[in-house]
Amino acid sequence: MSQPLLSQNLESIKLQTLAKDTTVAIIIQVGGRAVTYLSVVFLAQWMGETEYGIYEYVISWSLLLAIIAGIGYPRTVLRFVVEYRIKQDWGRLRGIVWSSWLIIVLAGLLISVVGTGAIWLLNHYHSFTYATPLLIGIWLVPLQALVYLQLETMRAMEDITLAYIPSQIIWPVLVLCGGFLLLKKNHSLTSVPMISMATLVLLPVVLFQLWLLWNKLNKEVKPATPVYAHREWLGVSLVLLLQYAFASILSQTDILMVGSILGPSEAGIYSAAVKTAMWTNVILQTVNMAAAPMFTTLYTQGDLQGLQKVISIVTLWIFWPTLAIVFILVVFAEPVLGIFGSEFVAGSWALKILVLGQMINALCGSVNILMTMTGHQNKSVVVFGCAVLINLVLNAFAIPLLGAVGASIATAFAMMVWNIWLSVLVVRNVGVNPSVFSLLLSKKDDSKLINQLKSGASTSD
Repeated sequence: MSQPLLSQNLESIKLQTLAKDTTVAIIIQVGGRAVTYLSVVFLAQWMGETEYGIYEYVISWSLLLAIIAGIGYPRTVLRFVVEYRIKQDWGRLRGIVWSSWLIIVLAGLLISVVGTGAIWLLNHYHSFTYATPLLIGIWLVPLQALVYLQLETMRAMEDITLAYIPSQIIWPVLVLCGGFLLLKKNHSLTSVPMISMATLVLLPVVLFQLWLLWNKLNKEVKPATPVYAHREWLGVSLVLLLQYAFASILSQTDILMVGSILGPSEAGIYSAAVKTAMWTNVILQTVNMAAAPMFTTLYTQGDLQGLQKVISIVTLWIFWPTLAIVFILVVFAEPVLGIFGSEFVAGSWALKILVLGQMINALCGSVNILMTMTGHQNKSVVVFGCAVLINLVLNAFAIPLLGAVGASIATAFAMMVWNIWLSVLVVRNVGVNPSVFSLLLSKKDDSKLINQLKSGASTSD
């Protein structure tokens, strides 16, 4: 077999594998999003906008603190485990998996203990509405940090199914069932018992996910004495911590500031709009789930041409379905929010603005994950930091003036800034162009790529 033909067959196999993984990821991600969204709808109906607003406020804080507890290790593990698998460096692979798990457990428990003391002191000297719910929700932090670490480790082991099912499907189902049981028992549902239930059911999910992970590692990773490169890992993880913390702050700031400035009722309505707008980036996140390990593999091998081809394919996969989702959510914003309850329709304009902001993600492509998986995370931290600062300042001015609509405008603008900025950095530093604009201007080349994928699949059949 000639070298060009062999290379073409290998590319077809890679694209077929990516297509298969993406299909599985879409099923899991859309199913998980549907279950999560359904639970949000029912909880909002059962609790009402005020109690639901308190619940979402606490969950947002716990998610934010879980990022800090992770110290950037989840994304670090994703990147290095893929690299170590390619190089068959089993000692370092076992070392980073074990040490990251232990570090995150200790960091999560420390944050929970310190957070409990801080909340108690604040409430003792100045009583506030969120005190009791926060005292319970703070113990979600180590569990959520572990869920994310184990998820990313499983992604690096190229098992999308086992990575996402525990946290994306099992936990939301258990939360929904727990809320239903509490409603039937007490004939009402408030934030404190609901937060307690969410914490309680997450523990077995974490243990089940851990069991799946260690079985996977023992089967696929050769026995080796763990090797620890803490200085290298920590150097990368701290940068990724800043990057991911900034991204999480960017996604949670508006909810927290609306809750703090306008109160829990407005926070509940705005949170429903945010949760609905997140459907806009479901395809982007899904494709990134499957493609991230391949990005690292191709870049590590120095195959920039192959990397550009993969990015060109996945960018089109992301763009067109996202465009359809944007159209549906903008046109039917009020009926969709009406599912939560008639009072939630007030968030329709906020939803429309947030959806258009999320659309920028699809236009720019997989910029964030590309910078991380190719080792250029240091250069993207500044981008996220500036976007967070812009978001905080704009929210501080816009929320008092325009309410929840102001929060959505500020958040959408900040997302636009960091996506466009990262697009420029990817072109300069990685050497590929992930933007959909460059692809739409070369439709002929795109058609050839898609036909190559189809012909490869038919040859395989």
